[in-house]
Formats: sequence, structure tokens, C-alpha cells
Amino acid sequence: MASDQEDNGQRVKRLLGKPGNGNCADCGAADPEWASYTLGVFVCLSCSGLHRNIARISKVKSVLLDPWSASEVELMDSVGNNAAKAKYEKIVPAFYYCPTHKDCMLLKEQWIRAKYERKEFQCVERQEPYSAGYREGFLWKRGRDNGQYLSRKFILSEREGVLKYFKKHDAREPKATMKINTLNATFQPTKMGTAQGLQITYLKDNSTRNIFVYHEDGKEMVDWFNGIRAARFHYLQVAFPGASISDHTEGFKKRWFTMDERRLMYFKDPLDAYARGEVFIGSRENSYSVHPGLPQNTQGYHWQFGITIVTPDRKFLFACETDEDQKDWISAFQTVINRPMQPREYAVAAYFKHKP
Repeated sequence: MASDQEDNGQRVKRLLGKPGNGNCADCGAADPEWASYTLGVFVCLSCSGLHRNIARISKVKSVLLDPWSASEVELMDSVGNNAAKAKYEKIVPAFYYCPTHKDCMLLKEQWIRAKYERKEFQCVERQEPYSAGYREGFLWKRGRDNGQYLSRKFILSEREGVLKYFKKHDAREPKATMKINTLNATFQPTKMGTAQGLQITYLKDNSTRNIFVYHEDGKEMVDWFNGIRAARFHYLQVAFPGASISDHTEGFKKRWFTMDERRLMYFKDPLDAYARGEVFIGSRENSYSVHPGLPQNTQGYHWQFGITIVTPDRKFLFACETDEDQKDWISAFQTVINRPMQPREYAVAAYFKHKP
């Protein structure tokens, strides 16, 4: 009996070498060592914990440490990550944010629940909460001056091209109206101190403004997030039919800097409503580049993890705390710089050039 279990263990380990099985089926992390033996997918340790939350659908065990039966191995062999992806991700909308291993747990949890529990990507009707073009509800919004979170009514209207919120639930006029064409959203659980914390960025009088919101229900918050992405996606389809619209992703963020598409913003405090300063990051064709380290004549040149951004007009210097931070930021800058500028971005560049 022991030899049969050993043989089954070796068989399931070999299945990790099949195409698609070498990365987590849900977040893409390399070298997954766990598996759902009811769904037939290989997952990483982090996602295996999230699968345990849907135990009636997905039962997990370690590929390396747990015993495997012959029938379990057969199921893993007959399904695998590629076949599961074709089934459970059959109709993922182009605007829907598919999380990676670097994203927050809330995004990964709701992605897993959307795929296997709610089966949202097998039936278009189940995507109604974020794809309908209109959404209305209440979110807890952080006050700009006192930092207190208060319930506010929000309305997202793709037809009007705006996201707006109302100070009072029965108010007729909104407290703020945010145009979809300048809108972006990113989860900030660490900065905000709540797993459902969402930072929404938009332009007000040509200055970047932040608001911070959350909802107690994780699905509700992720639906708002993808609803905003859907509205922006459809706006870009209409406004720039020939342009690429796949570049709108979760903002790359670290501490008091946020990069939202081509805007690099600096905040004195992580939860400031307005940026203290902004830098436009153009493309390589427009003489923008990024380099590790600082110029030798820089005061404080001893900083080990410096970054230099070269623009047509001047150089911007930054210092990171660790080698990993430096690599992550350089990679993010390089991605933006290597991407050709779109027509709408030239207008933003012109504004920055003439900004006092």
C-alpha cells in the first residue's frame, strides 16, 4: 500500500511539468506546490488558503507532503491548469482586473470566488454588477481634513461619463463629480489599514486629487473597482477607437509615491487628498529614460539604491530603501517609457510642460 502511495505521489509531482501547471492557476506565481483535487488545478500556498474558504467547491492538499489516491491523480491529470482556465475564464471581460501574485489578498480572493464559486466568466449575465454601465450605492469615504470615514452615496454613470458622490444621502447635488476619462483606482490595504481600502484618483482643475473609500463587503468593493475600470474602458473605446486600451492597470505604488499611468505623484502623507508634486513620464521616442543610481556629483551620492529619470528638460532623482524596491520601480518606469504615447497623453504632456 505504501508503494502505491509513493507511486501516486511521484505521478502528481510529474504533472507539474505539464504545460500550464508550472504556475499557479489563479495568480500566476511560479512553482506551485499545492493543488485543488476537486477542481484539478495547481495553486501556490497563498491561493491554496483562499481555496479553503470555498471548501464545498475546492479541497486542497500539498503536492509534496500529502498522500494522494490514484483517483485524485487521475483527476489532476485529466484537468490541469490550462483546461481549467479554458473553462473557468472563458469570457473574462477585457476591462476586468486579473490579479497577479503581487496583488492584495482581497483581489485574489474575489478572483477565485468569481471563477469557481460564482462562475462569473462562464455566464455574461453574472457580470452585471460591474459591466452594466451604471452603479449606485454607499461607500465609507475618508474626510479630507479630519480623516474620519463617513457613509456617502456614490453613483457611477457610464452614460454621463462620471463618478459622483453626495455628502448627504438625500442630496440632489453631488459634493464632487469625477470625469471617467481622468479616473483611476487602486487598492491600498496597507496604506489605509483595511483590506477593502480603495484609492480613487482623478483630476480636479488640472491637479490630481485622491479620495479613499472602503466597503465592509469585499465583493462589493471589487465590483466598484471593476465597474470603474469598465466605464473607463468603454470611454476609451469610443474616444480613441484606434488606440491601445490595455495599459490601464492597477497603479504601481510604494510608500508616498504613486504612479498612475504616466503621472508620478509625491505625497507628504500617504493619505493626502492632493499631490505635493507631479512628474510626467513620457516615452523613449520623446527622449525619456530611466537609469539605476544617481549622478556622481549628487549631494548624498552614497545612497545605494538611487534612480535617475531623464526627461527632455531635466533629470529627476529618487532614492529607494532596498534593492528590491529599486528594481520594482525601475521596471515600472521602464514599462511606461517603452510604451509609445497615445494621442490623449500628448495633451497631458503639454499641460505639464506649461504648468507653472
